[in-house]
Amino acid sequence: MAGSTAASGFDIDDPALAESISAGMARVEELLHDSVRSEFDFATRTSLHLVDAGGKRFRPLFALLAAHFADPSPDEVITSAAVVEMVHLATLYHDDVMDEATMRRGATSANMRWDNSVAILTGDFLMAHASRLVADLGADAVRRMATTFEALVTGQLRETIGVGDGQDPEEHYLQVIYEKTGSLIATAGRFGANAAGATPEQVAALESFGKSIGIAFQISDDVIDIASAATDSGKTPGTDLREGVLTLPMIYARDAADTDPRLLELLGQPLSSDDDVSEALKLLRESSGLRRARGKLDEYAQDSRAVLAELPACSARDALEALVHYVVARTR
Repeated sequence: MAGSTAASGFDIDDPALAESISAGMARVEELLHDSVRSEFDFATRTSLHLVDAGGKRFRPLFALLAAHFADPSPDEVITSAAVVEMVHLATLYHDDVMDEATMRRGATSANMRWDNSVAILTGDFLMAHASRLVADLGADAVRRMATTFEALVTGQLRETIGVGDGQDPEEHYLQVIYEKTGSLIATAGRFGANAAGATPEQVAALESFGKSIGIAFQISDDVIDIASAATDSGKTPGTDLREGVLTLPMIYARDAADTDPRLLELLGQPLSSDDDVSEALKLLRESSGLRRARGKLDEYAQDSRAVLAELPACSARDALEALVHYVVARTR
């Protein structure tokens, strides 16, 4: 694993740290599989559907890296990493129902393979098992996870309802992506560091880093959805346009005085025509909105680096600095 975190896409140059993270991730996978098993075989099968589909596993990876600022050996570190991934998986089952998705991580989504009810209940099942695991981490972790649950749900509600009268669209967008993405990544950093016995200052710094890098990750995903060809990103560009979701580059483009009137027309509705999507992507790539979104990404990357500067120099900090570079570089 030296030199790479595999699916997560960024490098760990220190061989000893890479080996430790690899071993830790193997234990996380084992705990994920063991924890979702039920005497009701169907519940086990539906739960393992997304566990086995893989994915970046970024949240548990971050929890393990956070633990390396102290003592990464306690079993609670592995539990912390498994908890945040289990919660993330639960939200994916629910998201796919809301989005009427047909695929997830290269596999048929649970709502399509079975039905919406099964997908929702499987997400609830995973939340229940995550709650059971987090109870082993102590009362503070239980309270923190309850707060994170609230943020995840509030973010989804906020996105579903949309921008309120008189509300700034950029502020709304940034609040949504913090709640839906940054909150759980921040909790991953807090849990991993706490379980390892890091100092309160280090725990707070890693939680803050998780918040800023989580927001940066989502902005970078939104930029990639517009700027990258499918062959570059592995995803189909224009997904947000098809769903009628206004992301940060679109918000900035809509507010810019020099935006093409045709683009404003296209951004006012979900786009079902491939020709309309292609036209909107072309205009967005030429717009000041995309450039401004990249500038906002750079701001969050700089915030992340500033937090890392508060932490002691070590291989784990070097790996997180490489992560910041990766989040920005993947959009260029």
